[in-house]
Amino acid sequence: MVKGAAADGPVRIGMLGCGTVGTAVLRLLRANGDEIARRTGAALTVVRVAVGHPGRPRDVELGPGVLTGDAAGVVADPQIDVVVEVIGGLEPARTLLLDAMEYGKHVVTANKQLIARHGPELFSAAARAGVDLRLEASVGAGVPVIQMLKESLAANRISEVTGILNGTTNYILTRMAEDGVEFGDALAEAQRRGFAEADPTDDVEGHDAAAKLAILAMIAFHTPVQAELVYREGIARVSAQDIRYAAELGYVLKLLAIAREHGGRVEARVHPAFLPRAHPLASVRNELNAVFVRGDAAGEVMIVGRGAGGGTTASAVVADVVDVARNRRRGAHGRVGWEALEPRPLRPMEEVETPFYLLMQVTDRPGVFARIAAIFGEEGVSISAISQKSRGADADIVMITHTAQEGRMRRVLSRLEALDVVGTVRNVIRVVDGD
Repeated sequence: MVKGAAADGPVRIGMLGCGTVGTAVLRLLRANGDEIARRTGAALTVVRVAVGHPGRPRDVELGPGVLTGDAAGVVADPQIDVVVEVIGGLEPARTLLLDAMEYGKHVVTANKQLIARHGPELFSAAARAGVDLRLEASVGAGVPVIQMLKESLAANRISEVTGILNGTTNYILTRMAEDGVEFGDALAEAQRRGFAEADPTDDVEGHDAAAKLAILAMIAFHTPVQAELVYREGIARVSAQDIRYAAELGYVLKLLAIAREHGGRVEARVHPAFLPRAHPLASVRNELNAVFVRGDAAGEVMIVGRGAGGGTTASAVVADVVDVARNRRRGAHGRVGWEALEPRPLRPMEEVETPFYLLMQVTDRPGVFARIAAIFGEEGVSISAISQKSRGADADIVMITHTAQEGRMRRVLSRLEALDVVGTVRNVIRVVDGD
């Protein structure tokens, strides 16, 4: 194990990556370095930065010899105390961080995909090495939700974590609701304003939110949760019509990430949902992120903030480095707290129970409602409300069910789609009932 400098000396940082987030980290340390040193009693000094193309011009000034193309050399450098990883992706990030911890270095990462896929392995490696592994920036950027779950709510038994974890989709849905535009137009606006990538698949199909939810569920329920096993639906099918009907019914439409404990199992799902206007998450607009938590002692707790961007992510990264510096001065290292995760089964989506919203186009003639209602009754799904929204050869009807099991609702949909009086089921969206 390579040992760094004395605990009361400067904290020497080796960075892996210098893109948007890495550059923002360097600027933040330069701007607030004196204040950070005053608070922690130690200066934070970036001594090496590994990048793919060291000769490329940078938007931040670095001293001679700081930039290097040798990431493995940064990890192995005996003069470095903390490795900050902001390159993203699974490899070589995973190998570099495992090596860094084996060398006895503390690690700070903003890599949600890496933690969602390899979190248990990294937690165990940190515990064995007796080093800190910090990952606040991997979920919610500037929203300190991991600290809230790990420290502020440590005395609680958590029953639910529900969040708006993707700013791109929240911005799109806000614009659809407030401007009355369709998904494509709202997405184009998000791209023009820099809230969505040229390829928005990870955001609009829910992959980003699923990875973040896997991390939060892992921490909240102390069990490994793989992102690929999180149930996932995106927002591409959501229409302005759906959002308008949601408003008429007293709801707002959000892409929600929901993790709950249910009978010893963990439920983890990401999908659009009708949310009652009275719910605390309903008022979270535009690119903001928010996480709502239920604990047995604290009750309901919510935290809101900007969940993306170089500056906000850098804030979380530097805050983690500050925590490492404080622990280092106290001689308290390796307190990861997640290294002994207990495997627990995930609750199958077919068993999840929610109310449902349906928008269907049907033939407008006598007896249609009765044929549709019969299918619901035969499958054990109770209808709460039904309303015809248009008339003519084909009519739009909106239905809200009582709480029903997902598996039963899927059978209803299969039978409805085969019914000759049903032209199309335009959308099916789950409803958060407020319980």
